[in-house]
Amino acid sequence: MMSNELERIDAADTAAPLATPTEDSLQRRWADFATLGEALDYAATGARGFNFHDPRGALVRAYSFAELRDDALDCAYRLIARGIVPGDRIALVAETGPEFGALFFGAVYAGAWPVPLPLPTSFGGKESYVEQLRVQLSSCDPRLLIFPPELADMALDAARLAQVEGVDWASLATAVAHEVPLPPAKSDDIAYLQYSSGSTRFPHGVIITHHALLNNLAAHANGMQLIDTDRCISWLPWYHDMGLVGCFLSPVANQVSVDYLKTEDFARRPLAWLDLITRTTKAGGTTISYSPTFGYDICARRMSSQTRASERFDLSSWRLAGNGADMIRPDVMQSFVDAFADAGFQASAFLPSYGLAEATLAVSIMPPGEGIRVELVEETQLSGIPAGQDRPQRFRAIVNCGRPVKDMTVEVREEDGTPLPDGAIGKIWCSGPSLMTGYFRDSDATDACMTDGWLDTGDMGYVSNGYVYIVGRAKDMIIVNGRNHWPQDIEWAVEQLPGFKAGDIAAFAITTPGGEETPAVLVQCRTSDDAERQRLRDEIRERVRSVTGMNCVIELVPPRTLPRTSSGKLSRTKARNLYLAGEIKPYAIAA
Repeated sequence: MMSNELERIDAADTAAPLATPTEDSLQRRWADFATLGEALDYAATGARGFNFHDPRGALVRAYSFAELRDDALDCAYRLIARGIVPGDRIALVAETGPEFGALFFGAVYAGAWPVPLPLPTSFGGKESYVEQLRVQLSSCDPRLLIFPPELADMALDAARLAQVEGVDWASLATAVAHEVPLPPAKSDDIAYLQYSSGSTRFPHGVIITHHALLNNLAAHANGMQLIDTDRCISWLPWYHDMGLVGCFLSPVANQVSVDYLKTEDFARRPLAWLDLITRTTKAGGTTISYSPTFGYDICARRMSSQTRASERFDLSSWRLAGNGADMIRPDVMQSFVDAFADAGFQASAFLPSYGLAEATLAVSIMPPGEGIRVELVEETQLSGIPAGQDRPQRFRAIVNCGRPVKDMTVEVREEDGTPLPDGAIGKIWCSGPSLMTGYFRDSDATDACMTDGWLDTGDMGYVSNGYVYIVGRAKDMIIVNGRNHWPQDIEWAVEQLPGFKAGDIAAFAITTPGGEETPAVLVQCRTSDDAERQRLRDEIRERVRSVTGMNCVIELVPPRTLPRTSSGKLSRTKARNLYLAGEIKPYAIAA
């Protein structure tokens, strides 16, 4: 049987643990539960579960849903013994591992609201991380901050500044607690708070109820057309909505075994992700695995043109290769196909999707098997200004992000709220049972984006024949002389130059001393030679002018300068704020 074969592969070393099986005799339910605790109660009656791997992909810990439930109940009793009551917030640093899983569900069983918070990244250092934690702790006002022991110095600093009690989870695990009655949970109770990936200086805690969550998780299973041989592989962080909801909570509610790499381990050895998928393929299973565009890009770049992918990988059973969390780039997806078709990867496996934390996660998913589809849109349709005579007509490829998920309705509207017809570009609005209740203790921000059961996503796009196309973020739009310019277009243009890659460039609008709006382009530069820097700046300026027809402010900055969100995406808003505040220091280049 396939699941036994998987166990034999993982147990090649007799000391290795056995992975939880892919297939199970438990009848699958598609998240049709009243509460998240009820979902785990059911999943625990089967044999599936989570599997945690080391940086090289070797199985370190198999963690069945039954074991997760037992540990979560113990955590609930310990939290209650500390005085935690329903409605209290429990802030959890979301390290990928069994401890976070047990604490998250333990908080749920105790009636508290778990609040996943990020791990430190390689950007900004200790002070930046402590400040990020402090701001988010001040926003969610938790009773406890629980963290991995190795982060004690930074976490305790943040807890002290926010006047929150901090405890590492190893200490909490040794506390004595006795079984007590658990508070009853209702479908409309709040399940957790989720900070969106851009929530740093001005955080917005998204309030998600059990009903909203389980509705969206059922929509995942329906949209992906889950089958019994599916197994999930993930390196996505659990403090981001795609990792938390899509690859941590959805597998519990839909009873799917998962293999995890830590996000930092993927960053160091990205091809270990594909090794795990290969293992599932060899065991006879099928794989579901999601990544933002940059994950596919990194893997394609790591493959040498002299190396045959088939010598190391077998990706023929990768059934759903999800794309989400950032703008989907057809050129990167094609590069991935070019690099790994030899290993059996099929382009039809790509599953573009669109979502956001305010809708729990999924808004639209491509029907399986349809792959990446694009429409060419003339740039004047994006800018709203008729084409001039000064430069040729240009087109941009817009990726189809699929159909609205079950129970979700999508509309495209004018700025004043007037609905637009098929094919017209405007603001994306959505409505359905999985929308957030609002932002925690921020009624003004809630009122600014929610009206009569509809959510203004802040994204621009259009609907064509029932499919959703995303053009870009409305708040990122650069408007010069009445013409709209998407920063992604400028960034992509610079990325095509030799020596640059995705994440090296941030484009945004600034106001000149004369009061005019103009684009500024920050580019991470790795050369120390002044003459070469001048040449690069001139080349970049000409490249941007050829694409946009505009003269831009070009600034070369040191590597690892541009800020990122907790999910690893470039944060244009933060880059702009840091640049205007003088905290990003461009290289000085002689005139």
